[in-house]
Amino acid sequence: MNTLTIPFSEACERNKDAILDVIHPVLKEAQWVLEVGSGTGQHAIYFAAQYPSLRWQTSDQAVFLAGVAAQIVNADLANVEPPAELDVKQRVWFRDSRKFDVIYTANTFHIMGWSEVQAFFDGLAQVSAPSATLVVYGPFKYGGEFTSSSNESFDQNLRARGTFSGIRSFEDVNELANKAGYELVSDTAMPANNQCLIWRNLS
Repeated sequence: MNTLTIPFSEACERNKDAILDVIHPVLKEAQWVLEVGSGTGQHAIYFAAQYPSLRWQTSDQAVFLAGVAAQIVNADLANVEPPAELDVKQRVWFRDSRKFDVIYTANTFHIMGWSEVQAFFDGLAQVSAPSATLVVYGPFKYGGEFTSSSNESFDQNLRARGTFSGIRSFEDVNELANKAGYELVSDTAMPANNQCLIWRNLS
């Protein structure tokens, strides 16, 4: 008999409560969340369990879908949707006209190439409801400077992979958000030298 392998990330387990503390005001008012890059699915399961009336749409690239699906099946939560296949560079994110009032992504921008980060913001208009909130969690640098020596080392390791990964400049990302019609609401320093950035759609 085949069994589903349920993925696990120690980092997700460590950071979930700290993130929830920051985004609680957003989630308590939300109806439908799109998570871009659900990874192991742990954030989707944990956050959705706290807000039973909230619909949480998971998504990721095709290679990660089985793991996310296994996590959802194991949790058996009615408000977590099966993962949608989503590559931010695809022209159409969803074939229907669904709009989300929260778009959430964690630990993705430093893994994406810069062209993919740009594609992420280009795609937001397709899925953003009026006054939607964008939440981005992960490491950033400010004014060209890293927030810690460990982040600088992490960036060097990412760039050594040759996959165009790397810790992004807050200023560059915020400029993309502004061009996409989003205004920064808050920037919260998080444990382990990460940030939780929240923008609001001005449309």
